[in-house]
Amino acid sequence: MNSRMPLSLIGGVTLERPVSDIERKLRIELAAAFRIAQHLDWNIDTLNHITLRIPDTDTFLMNPLGLAWEEVTASSLATVDFDGKIISHSGVRLAPAGFNFHSGILKARPDLNCVMHTHESAGVVMGSTDQPLIAISQGGCRLHDDIGYHDFEGLANQSDEVPRILRDLGPKHTLIMYNHGLLSVGASVGEAFGWMRTLIDECRLVERAIATGRKIREIPVEVQKHTKAQMGGNNRGNSPRDDHSWQYWLRLADRLDPAFAS
Repeated sequence: MNSRMPLSLIGGVTLERPVSDIERKLRIELAAAFRIAQHLDWNIDTLNHITLRIPDTDTFLMNPLGLAWEEVTASSLATVDFDGKIISHSGVRLAPAGFNFHSGILKARPDLNCVMHTHESAGVVMGSTDQPLIAISQGGCRLHDDIGYHDFEGLANQSDEVPRILRDLGPKHTLIMYNHGLLSVGASVGEAFGWMRTLIDECRLVERAIATGRKIREIPVEVQKHTKAQMGGNNRGNSPRDDHSWQYWLRLADRLDPAFAS
């Protein structure tokens, strides 16, 4: 069943076609992720992207160029195919670098449906050091053996960089892009959001711990493994914990500004 969504007038971006009930739900969830991430100070200005595959299609949702994350609404998200054709709006553009590697990951990895990328400050700081991120908190144990690292190559708008991003990500859920930012992936918006939240939280804690100048107590690897197993390990898809947490964040987005769903 198709229904026409309300029009978003922010930045002159309007949705020009009816969407399925499934796409409508995904648009609302993705718009919520942008609003929550902005609320958590993960992004500034109009940079960076969160993308979400529309099931059983060769298309995905992406924020158009020119909208800040706090301005994104469900109807302002662009539906785009893997060739870069926007089929939901006219007069809308996409950021070349963002489209390049987001589309490349989604096209090459059908097991993934959501890709999140941000230049959050603590993530950039930790990605400018010469050591891997360490685990110093209970939450950080979830990242054990789940962080990849990718060398900075300039703006990620060259198609030949995508295979190297995929190689460095491998089967992991998160990627520290050296001197650049952070990336997370998941089978759903909630899963990718959960991994990004865990990664940013640990980057922020480690940055603050280093700033104390005191000796840092890294959690022993065996304890990290044990704690991660207690949390549910590497299972694909949302764990019950992720589901409950994501539902909370959706409720928060609605309390902050219900207009995100328009």
